[in-house]
Amino acid sequence: MIQGLNLDPEAPAYWQEACEALALHSPVWVNLIQRHSDRALRSRGAPYETMLRSLVGQQISVKAADAVWTRVLDALNNLITSDSLLALSDDTLKATGLSRQKIAYARALSEFEQNGLLTLALLDGMDDETCTRHLCEIKGVGRWTAQMFLMFCLRRPNVWPVDDIGVQRGISRQFFEGEPIGPKEALQFGEKLKPWRTVAAWYLWRSLDPAVVDY
Repeated sequence: MIQGLNLDPEAPAYWQEACEALALHSPVWVNLIQRHSDRALRSRGAPYETMLRSLVGQQISVKAADAVWTRVLDALNNLITSDSLLALSDDTLKATGLSRQKIAYARALSEFEQNGLLTLALLDGMDDETCTRHLCEIKGVGRWTAQMFLMFCLRRPNVWPVDDIGVQRGISRQFFEGEPIGPKEALQFGEKLKPWRTVAAWYLWRSLDPAVVDY
């Protein structure tokens, strides 16, 4: 039993079990879990909102993404729906700070949602890999973005984003004394963490300076 674990009431139902299982692998996990004992992965909202926010934040800093997202919300009058977004002109969206490319992505996402392809009923019936491939059909959505969706919207317990720089750096610093870790090594490292790799990734992110990554 991990001492001092005061779980966030919004934590996924599997979080306690996952923490106990990770703690059996290494004292490093025990330390990370205890250092962040009052926090856990939280949902980022409904499917459309979660994915739209991910697209808005691609390839820019957390601070810049938050600023653009605030302006997008203002343009939408805080009504985050595909209908509301599609009703906005390109000029209005451009004024929020979205690039032409991201405007195209946002419209593609909105059309995907309007075609009934982003409902929880549909997505919950898919396994992780099938759901990832399905989401990657949206223009602008790659594997990493789809995995973040699985983690933060669907809250799947065993997602392992091996291409994520934060995951790689966390493994490197916590387990390999700073030796560089790439996707291949991260994939191998994660094998022993099944079926709780989402939880492992979240604690690896927590181990980093928030200026580097903060999911």
